[in-house]
Amino acid sequence: SLDFWRLLYALLKQIHGGKWTESDAVDNQIRFVKSALWYHGYGRPELYQLPSDGSAGSRELLLAFSWLLHRLSLLEQLLARNRVKTGDETSVCMCEDDLPNSQKGTTEIAPEYGLEDRVDVRYLQWLNGRLRFQWRSLHAQHQEQCKLLHKIHLFTSGSHMDQILGHFSVTETDLVRQPENYKQLLQLLESETMQLEAFLEWKQLEPVYWQWMEAVLDNMAEEGNMSESQDAHVEKSGLPKENLCCPWADSLTEQIGRLSRDLMTLRDQLHKLITHRKAVWCEKVKTREEELQKEWFSVTARKIQESVELRLLDLAYLCAPKKKKKHGSCRLVFRSKHPASQMGFGRSVSKDPVSAVSATDVIRELQMREASLERELKQLQEECRRRLDEIAEGLDGVICISP
Repeated sequence: SLDFWRLLYALLKQIHGGKWTESDAVDNQIRFVKSALWYHGYGRPELYQLPSDGSAGSRELLLAFSWLLHRLSLLEQLLARNRVKTGDETSVCMCEDDLPNSQKGTTEIAPEYGLEDRVDVRYLQWLNGRLRFQWRSLHAQHQEQCKLLHKIHLFTSGSHMDQILGHFSVTETDLVRQPENYKQLLQLLESETMQLEAFLEWKQLEPVYWQWMEAVLDNMAEEGNMSESQDAHVEKSGLPKENLCCPWADSLTEQIGRLSRDLMTLRDQLHKLITHRKAVWCEKVKTREEELQKEWFSVTARKIQESVELRLLDLAYLCAPKKKKKHGSCRLVFRSKHPASQMGFGRSVSKDPVSAVSATDVIRELQMREASLERELKQLQEECRRRLDEIAEGLDGVICISP
């Protein structure tokens, strides 16, 4: 089990882009693995109850590892992160902002890692300002990187044998300037080739692995049923034995019965109270509906119509025929009015790859998402103003001026 903890620690550290060393303390590794699994939505409580010394839990770790393989495409992500970089990549995301169903409702604080005290609002404002500043710095650096890439692609245009590209990448340009670095690049390419060969071997044996995992799950289900039956048997047979050997069991049974009767009485009273308050609330709602029909019917109808129109626009956008969304790292390729086919190489140029995406498509997609988010923001702001006005009406002697 300890080796399994270390394996998950190394894999998840790579997924989250962090550095890891074998000298890290075992409890820190286990804490990181639990937090990462909770972040990704793994909800099996037995894993989080495992001891922090790594002495137990090999089967639970096997289940967590299989869940990562299936849910996060763990091996594919590792291959994408460890492949040899050309230096021309950029991250593109044209997916929806909605969280997957598995991550909805997982915003609760992870066990044993919650905030003990309340956080000061001013500290959160300072963090927000710092985050905005770092975001602007990152954006400026990204713009500078794009300018340098454009220079490299422009100056080397027409020099590459691959006429789909027509220009050198950052790695190829560096090799032209420093040819002695080819040995290191060759080692990286050999390592990537070994990983790809291992991945192909895994894909051939993957069905056997999942058949084995089905057997593991069946065994766990049988053990769970056996433990439940044993617990039920102990519950049924335990009380008479206590009555025989414990002199205070009779008084305890009387107290339990008295508490049960009190709880039944409280339940009846709560049921009557809820019925009464529900009737009063229905009367208030009915009265409010009559007032709206008389005074604010037109205003309410206009707001409902605007809300419905916004929802219909979003629905039309969601129901539109979906193109294949782009997500992940993409290579930037220079496109000019004079492509490489006109530079004298004498080859016929094939069309762009199917997976290619132009900058205009990404910009158009982001503009549509921006408009949708702005509509939703305005709707939420209007709802907050209305709630604040309702609260202000109930305050005596207070004048509220809207911003």
